[in-house]
Amino acid sequence: MEKFLTWVTDNQELIVSYTIKFVVAILILIIGKMIANSVAKLIGRGMERKGVDGAVISFLSAIVKSVIFIAAVLMALSQVGVQTTSFIAILGAAGLAIGLSLQGSLSNMASGVLIITFRPFRAGEYVEAGGVAGTVQEVNIFQTVLKTPDNKVVFVPNAQITSQPITNYSREDTRRVDLLIGVSYDADLHKTKEVLESVLKADDRLLEDPAWNIQVHALNNSSVDFIVRPWVNVGDYWPVYWDLMREIKIALDKNDIGIPYPQMDVHLHKETSQN
Repeated sequence: MEKFLTWVTDNQELIVSYTIKFVVAILILIIGKMIANSVAKLIGRGMERKGVDGAVISFLSAIVKSVIFIAAVLMALSQVGVQTTSFIAILGAAGLAIGLSLQGSLSNMASGVLIITFRPFRAGEYVEAGGVAGTVQEVNIFQTVLKTPDNKVVFVPNAQITSQPITNYSREDTRRVDLLIGVSYDADLHKTKEVLESVLKADDRLLEDPAWNIQVHALNNSSVDFIVRPWVNVGDYWPVYWDLMREIKIALDKNDIGIPYPQMDVHLHKETSQN
């Protein structure tokens, strides 16, 4: 006991110094944890105001909180005299190894954050993305869920979506219906245009503004092609498309305007034999 007291007396300054360093290290940990929580909450609130998905908010908040707390731990260890250079090197090597092993997953996660942040599509919209066309059901961290028109659920990796063009068919309120109608070369072009216009006028789902367009588009090998381009509300696109195709065929038949099919004329020449 006397030896211990003697050692304490002889090393009083050293003990005080290390005690202060230890207290400062604990304070660094406490303050670091408080800062980590505060920053994570601020980031979470900011993303909530932008409408970011809750799963992404919690995931990113956890990452930010962990990074800040790890930095506080390293500062605390350095305060008590522990060499943190080796720890940083180990963490860097571990982070690199984890990043390489999870490269695909990290790419999907980053793409998911981009999709949710920039909103090229939302739930309920019909899109063509990642080579798949369907209605968006939900956007997760690693994948986007689409439901195809034939009621199949497709899980598309987010990285596949952001690496290809995205076509959103539902973002605008109106959409143009593009029809290509071929008629016979014997048909009266003025009469054909009048018949097509009569079909369009009979459908009250077509919009007046923008106005529809009917023009001779091409002179093909066996037909004269008309383009018929009315505008409709997005929800009426396919019903109008199918109805117009049917009604145009009926109207052309009633007016004896033929719709040709590909054909080939073969000419045979008979050679006279010479004796």
